[in-house]
Amino acid sequence: MKIVFLDEYSLGGADLSAIKALGNYVGYHETRPEEVVERCADAEVVIVNKVVLGEKEMAALPALRLICVSATGVNNIDLEAAKRHNIEVKNAVGYSTHTVAEATLGSILALQRQVLYYDRYVKDGRYSASGRFVNFDRPTHRLYGKKWGIIGLGNIGRKVADLATAFGCEVAYYSTSGVARQENYERKELNDLLAWADIISVHCPLNSTTNNLIDKEQVALMKRNALIVNVARGGIVNEQAIADALDQGLIAGAAFDVYPTEPMPLTSPLLKVKNADKLLLSPHNGWSAMESIADLVECVVTNIKNYISKD
Repeated sequence: MKIVFLDEYSLGGADLSAIKALGNYVGYHETRPEEVVERCADAEVVIVNKVVLGEKEMAALPALRLICVSATGVNNIDLEAAKRHNIEVKNAVGYSTHTVAEATLGSILALQRQVLYYDRYVKDGRYSASGRFVNFDRPTHRLYGKKWGIIGLGNIGRKVADLATAFGCEVAYYSTSGVARQENYERKELNDLLAWADIISVHCPLNSTTNNLIDKEQVALMKRNALIVNVARGGIVNEQAIADALDQGLIAGAAFDVYPTEPMPLTSPLLKVKNADKLLLSPHNGWSAMESIADLVECVVTNIKNYISKD
């Protein structure tokens, strides 16, 4: 069985020996769109993280039977085309739940406590020159007692809800799927949630329903002291709307780990926000703790083994 991994770089040099042991393995550091078909010729299993596999690629790969996405989101795979070509698509579930939840909490804490500003204040010598033991340039806030709104109460959203509750926050959520389940937290409609929350965190998949879910009209509903963090997928939260809201003082802060185009282009409105201390940006690595990468590799191994066991 030939196994091809098209973007090994996306796992940061992880030990892939357990995957390699499952078949005739070929790995590529990166793969351009025009290289996909040639590199996957005769492959029964293809592993991708962000490489796009659509109708054109699948039609040209008659041996392909399993696509393993080394991530949770599968928006880079044409799922309808996969059904037509009788190709299984398996993603990695649960490997990053704790890590992304921790990254979400860390981003909010950094914004609440003005970590970026005060770190720079000490390191550039202003603290040493001040003659005072404390500085109050930027007001800081605690999490305790805040209202935390969660968009998408899946595995990660639920873990964030648990952590927020442990910090003394009141939690409510909006279901992007519309599926009603018995939860420990109050369910609200989106507009109600945005108007109610001090903190909004986004944990839903990107699809036709959630694309541009948070735009100018939705941001206008948020409190002036509100913080928003998107660790789900770029495109769910409109970057221009958030940049404008930050510059106009309509919200207090934002954090992004994901972007519609990755890497982020230099023309992104987020890079033009006037007060950079209101905005925390990271390069889509909220999931990338070493422990989570090891768990991710094990997910891929399990998905391939399950496929083999069906034969």
